Amino acid sequence: MRRTRAVAATAVAVSLLAAGATACGGGTADHGGGTNTAPKELTYWASNQGPDLAADRAALGPELKKFEERTGIRVKLEVVPWSDLLNRILAATASGQGPDVLNIGNTWSASLQATGALLPWDAENFDAIGGKDRFVESAIGAAGAAGQDPAAVPLYSMAYALYYNKKMFQEAGIEKPPATWDEMVTTGRKLSKDGKWALGAEGSNPSNNIHQAFVFAKQHGADFFDAAGRPTFDGPDAVDAVKQYVDLMAKDGIIAPGNAEYAQNQSLQDFAQGRTAMVLWQSAASSFKSHGMKEGDWGVAPVPVPAGGTPGTGRTTNSMVAGINLAVFKNTDNIDGSLKFVKFMTSDEEQKILNKTYGSVPPVKAAQSDPASGDDDLAVLRTTLATSAAPLPQVPQESQFETAVGTAVKELFADAAAGRPVTTDSVRAKLTKAQQQMAS
Repeated sequence: MRRTRAVAATAVAVSLLAAGATACGGGTADHGGGTNTAPKELTYWASNQGPDLAADRAALGPELKKFEERTGIRVKLEVVPWSDLLNRILAATASGQGPDVLNIGNTWSASLQATGALLPWDAENFDAIGGKDRFVESAIGAAGAAGQDPAAVPLYSMAYALYYNKKMFQEAGIEKPPATWDEMVTTGRKLSKDGKWALGAEGSNPSNNIHQAFVFAKQHGADFFDAAGRPTFDGPDAVDAVKQYVDLMAKDGIIAPGNAEYAQNQSLQDFAQGRTAMVLWQSAASSFKSHGMKEGDWGVAPVPVPAGGTPGTGRTTNSMVAGINLAVFKNTDNIDGSLKFVKFMTSDEEQKILNKTYGSVPPVKAAQSDPASGDDDLAVLRTTLATSAAPLPQVPQESQFETAVGTAVKELFADAAAGRPVTTDSVRAKLTKAQQQMAS
């Protein structure tokens, strides 16, 4: 555990606490801190990556035992649900009491970096775990603000893809998944009938909302922050992007109105049970299996891009750089043990084991599978991360941004489900309100 210390950026952590938790990725917890009187012991907060907390404990237990046998360091594991994780971390940064090592959603890296509570990964610390160049560049790009030493180390990399139900496509006479948004609407209308719908969404899940809105915004040539880090949520391109996403329900009619009330993972259940034919999700294979699907039941393709484009940088970005990072609290009493643990978790061997368990892509280059291995899911995700994914804004206000814009999209989905018009003006008004919340 931790020894108490004063955190210089307590005000940052308190303001972030007010924002609430929206994460990328995936997750009972003792809320106490304490003093680490055993240098041969580490406390590790792991995010919930599997179908439930027990599954994560079962997956991680043998690996942590392996670490203990090799180093003599016992790891006290706590798997923390995503609904609690950010607030738990921020409380720890404010109080100085928390774990030695912890998982963070990579989109939080810059926000948590601004608290000053996390160990910076300078050249010396990277050398202690084998070097910075072992990691995929895009994953390092989502580990902290530009121009600063990263606040964490990539652990699991994920990307969004379009998953589709092969049987439903075959029954509808559709030969291939849509590659553009125009094709998505045309294909979607063929699939949305007889009580079934083309595309699943989670309108009540701000985290998923912001991930989708970010991709649409990049495809419209919009950024949610300017070069100086000021929010530009209600610019015309950002407004058009959010409207296009919500219009998949409001105008195009390929998302069920009931999806406006869906929270985390409900769209996956619908997809697995054949109620929807497609879902946009990050590294979803293990989740589908936990809901009873079998290999071969689904296909995977890149997220659609604007007509006339192919996946790539700029306007044809089709995923955020999703994933989980591994961080160390700067005030740990066991920095040597913490570095050894990070080195173990990011070793080639463990990267292959852990990422296979969770259906994610190893951010360690040497641990990635052969492109000719026949794993179509991972091939699409790996290509997306390498060529057409972009990190969410690495700014100190990132977690407030996720909450503010994600909630604006949630309210717009509620309007669409209730039959209220979703117009350019109404979208702009919601995004202006979100931008004003950031200023306050």
